[in-house]
Amino acid sequence: MPQNNIKKSPITSLGYDFIKKEHIPKGKNEYYLRDMQNRSGIVYRHLTAYEIEVLVRNGNTSDNWNNILVSEAFNPELVTNCKFYGLIKIGKLESYCLEYSDLKVPVGLYNSTIISCDIGDNVSIDNVNYLSHYILGNEIIIVNVSEISTTSNAKFGNGIIKQDEPEDIRIWLEVCNENGGRKILPFNGMLTADAFLWSKYRNDNALLNKFKEFTEARFNNKTGYYGKIGHRTAIKNTSIIKDTWIGNDAYIKGANKLKNLTINSGEEGKTQIGEGCELVNGIVDYGCRVFYGVKAVRFVMASHSQLKYGARLINSYLGNNATISCCEVLNTLIYPAHEQHHNNSFLCAALVMGQSNIAAGATIGSNHNSRAADGEIVAGRGFWPGLCVSLKHNSKFASYTILTKSDYLYELNISIPFALVTNDVSKDQLTIMPAYWFMYNMYALARNKWKYVDRDKRAEKKIHIEYDYLAPDTINEMFTALEIMEEATGKAWYKKENATAIFSKENCIKKGNELLVTKNKIVDELEILVSGFENSKRKVVLLKTLKAYHLFKDLIRYYATLTLLEFIQNHSSTKWDKIKAALPKATTRSQWLNIGGQLMTTTAIENLKSKIKKGSIKSWETVHNFYLLQANNYKAQKLQHALASIAEINSVKVSNISLKDLHKLLDNAVAMQEWMCLNIESSRKKDYTNEFRKMVYDTNEEMFSVLGNPENNTFINLQNKELKLFKKQVNQLKKKL
Repeated sequence: MPQNNIKKSPITSLGYDFIKKEHIPKGKNEYYLRDMQNRSGIVYRHLTAYEIEVLVRNGNTSDNWNNILVSEAFNPELVTNCKFYGLIKIGKLESYCLEYSDLKVPVGLYNSTIISCDIGDNVSIDNVNYLSHYILGNEIIIVNVSEISTTSNAKFGNGIIKQDEPEDIRIWLEVCNENGGRKILPFNGMLTADAFLWSKYRNDNALLNKFKEFTEARFNNKTGYYGKIGHRTAIKNTSIIKDTWIGNDAYIKGANKLKNLTINSGEEGKTQIGEGCELVNGIVDYGCRVFYGVKAVRFVMASHSQLKYGARLINSYLGNNATISCCEVLNTLIYPAHEQHHNNSFLCAALVMGQSNIAAGATIGSNHNSRAADGEIVAGRGFWPGLCVSLKHNSKFASYTILTKSDYLYELNISIPFALVTNDVSKDQLTIMPAYWFMYNMYALARNKWKYVDRDKRAEKKIHIEYDYLAPDTINEMFTALEIMEEATGKAWYKKENATAIFSKENCIKKGNELLVTKNKIVDELEILVSGFENSKRKVVLLKTLKAYHLFKDLIRYYATLTLLEFIQNHSSTKWDKIKAALPKATTRSQWLNIGGQLMTTTAIENLKSKIKKGSIKSWETVHNFYLLQANNYKAQKLQHALASIAEINSVKVSNISLKDLHKLLDNAVAMQEWMCLNIESSRKKDYTNEFRKMVYDTNEEMFSVLGNPENNTFINLQNKELKLFKKQVNQLKKKL
């Protein structure tokens, strides 16, 4: 049996030789990086003979009292039963109590072993068994901690390697794919968009190499950096903190293990880590909360995200304002505003584009039908798999897909947005209801949009997250859906007419368009089938095609009119002809991608990639500046897309839209918003009128006390208020023009 490699060295070496001699630059000492890191401005001096006498009397020891430097306001009476090794710097110690939450402790150093540390002003350190190679800020509380230490090769969660380290120890995040085929390097400051671009374009080696260069250039490979704990941070009852950089105003209580991490905290958001958590090899951004038995390994948490109640996050990126609790997430890239709260849900090898909700019992992954790892799942924003949904890799979903409870046995490619997908076991078929959200669950759709905006706590919005369910990405998907419905309707009509000839796609689209545009009632009698949605030979049936078709068209017009209206309101002229002349001339409907929650044209993305490879964009900072530039251009690009959409859907040229046509568009927009408000209210009132929902309450009063009175619903009242305002704005504009 091999023995543990326990090395013996002189006690005088404890606290020294943190950096190998060959790694210390000529003319420098082993503290040169430490001195660079410590920017406290504290002026230090040596201990006086009296101060040493007091320290010894209080049970303190040091390998060399001359290596303890203190500030002018140092009080030796506030240091008791401590062991000091190496060079120690201590700021003010004054007779105060520090209080945070339910913890109240005196300023001072007590019952601790401290090795080669810089300690700020008025800290409280008590019962820290091993504190080594850290720089501590002011007014820090550290109580009952087994180990806080930094090694000379610390990387603080970043995907870099240090001097003389082999490449194979580098930490990668294997997002979106279990085989590492889309692996990325984590780094402090990494945005969701960065993770997407790096994981997506895997065939572009030149681009991937640049991303790696950008990451390595953010840091240097020198050994000897100390860990840091920022001002006013409180740490209590924690076991191990190792190679971890902690920001200001953080709160850590009862954690088991924190290793190789950056934990950002401060003005942009205070971060809290609680009981029983184990975090290893990761980045935690501002304002995050991690509580109650969480395990996270090789991960990035974007700002204001949460992990709770035993959640597992492994080889994954969690976007801003997202919450995961009780469940397991592996090898996944998640965009902002994701929710997954239940103990028995599982998500693996997926790209989930945010504003999503994974229900209890959902298993998205872990098929292992062969010896190979899972494939991949790509889910557009608004993804909502229902209770006990089981999906097979590979699958892909358009925006706002909702799946009913079922075991989906085949790969799916749902290219129609806002659809309800059902596995109809009784008929052995898959059914798809386009525009389901608008027809039957308008309250949830509209409220989700509102709550995502309301819950976005980012102090610095480094990417522009689109929360509106009507945006260039979903509008383009609607256009795709219109053609799918036209072709499928045409095929169904020819089949019903017993046509024996095989009709072309063009003929089917033309016939379907005719039937749908004229609202021919025969459409409702047809069995409308689509292909390419499921990897099976069974039927895939479209439901309520006629209604969905016209809803999508109306919604496209509504989106375009709202976008145009915003431009008109910000234009100085009151003449429609002058306003029209100022509109973008291009009428081609642009293609868009969701890049980490921010929508960008494919042209912009290709431009970004080209600039990176050519060297005109040289760092992640300049990449992020590009995102901001695109965010600033978003309104103009969205306007161009909206105009092209209205031109396409109405078969007109924008230049030919008259003032009368504009009035009609505005009136239709008012009518659509009225319809939406009615649907929001009616879909919510189902909870109060459905007899099976009411049966648990003996009286309406009891029901109202539990659910709230629908007449006082804050969100519904807000929507009605916005409708009145919108009507007023439209009427004023019509008079103005």
